[in-house]
Amino acid sequence: MSTENGSAWLAGFKADYETIFVEDWSPYLGGILLVLVIIGLMINGLFWGVFGGVKFWGDWFNNLIGLGPLLGVPQELDSFLMHRMSLMNIMLVLGAFCAALLSRQFLPRRPPKLEYIWAALGGCLLGIGAALAGGCTTGGFFNPILHASPAGWAMWAGLLLGAAIGLKLLMWTLENIEWGMVAPPPIRLPEGVLRIYPLLGLAVVVGVLFWATQWYGSSNTQLAARAVIVLAGFAIGFIMHRSRLCFARSFREPFMTAEGDMTKAVILALTIGMVVSSLLFQKKIIDPYVAIPATFWIGSLLGGLIFGIGMIFAGGCASGSLWRMGEGHAKLWVTIFFFSWSGSIASALLKKFKITSIDESNVESFEKTAVGFQAYLPDMLGGWGWTYLISGSILLVWYLLVRYNESTEKFTVI
Repeated sequence: MSTENGSAWLAGFKADYETIFVEDWSPYLGGILLVLVIIGLMINGLFWGVFGGVKFWGDWFNNLIGLGPLLGVPQELDSFLMHRMSLMNIMLVLGAFCAALLSRQFLPRRPPKLEYIWAALGGCLLGIGAALAGGCTTGGFFNPILHASPAGWAMWAGLLLGAAIGLKLLMWTLENIEWGMVAPPPIRLPEGVLRIYPLLGLAVVVGVLFWATQWYGSSNTQLAARAVIVLAGFAIGFIMHRSRLCFARSFREPFMTAEGDMTKAVILALTIGMVVSSLLFQKKIIDPYVAIPATFWIGSLLGGLIFGIGMIFAGGCASGSLWRMGEGHAKLWVTIFFFSWSGSIASALLKKFKITSIDESNVESFEKTAVGFQAYLPDMLGGWGWTYLISGSILLVWYLLVRYNESTEKFTVI
């Protein structure tokens, strides 16, 4: 009898572990948790960004191969762990890696040869698009919308168009290119390695908590501030992996399969995030302009279009590529390499030719460039009433179209 009771309570713990760490979370839950982390960052005077860290890695590489001085890339750069967005990206990958270990889903995955070509091409387009838009789907789309900027909506329109064009182009290649389509044999790891995955994942969690605690208690104020980023980046990676949350899918799936769950999860996250963040801005807890790119509307729209095409070939956007790196996808490592390299080159050249450099003659309180300006709806419209109405209306129309498409498949392009 006691043996049966022991087996029962062990089975209960195992069932809970499976529910939390193995079974996929709903993307709606993932979207809500992601927004909570972002709001936590904002309360601490920070914001979530990805492209700045990716471009920083490209700056390092360009200096390493001697291209940096020609492009005008700064020669004295922070370390990878001291640069705020670089650290956040590294922690995002580590959070996803930990989640993949706990769920026993980590596995080195090799794609067909052609996929590496698409990763390089898509990564280059991601870098060019993000440089024009002043950010990726995080810093150019999601964050600006949370910060009440129409720049996010301009990039949203570009992303929609880019995703549709990218899908048509990708389908053409699938029908006309046969080289490199055979997948290599899957990598099989010994059963003994797979069995200790959860223990390795637990060790990563303990290590990250110890790291953050040490930095938070440090007398160095910079390290103490970075401790928040260590935890936030790790949490974002963990949440995105567990819920398979992906901005690229939210734009791609309605055009490809008409499936709309990921899109509706992003819409829900934006709705909650916009309302909560607007209260922070009205209480002047954070300056909204810190996360608004000076690219409304030309840079945001054109950058979104190029980025949208790129993410179809790359297989993910910036954050989606990072968390899949942590899961072991070789293609996304190639994507991020070319994303960072092209992002660094494109950003440097666009500034060199004064396309995205800040207009120093501007006397307004917001920044301006040749492709746009820092647009903040409450300042443009004289208050929050029209801001809520316009942003809420766009979200409602987006939801209605996605829901309609799920039933009719009217907008699928393949």
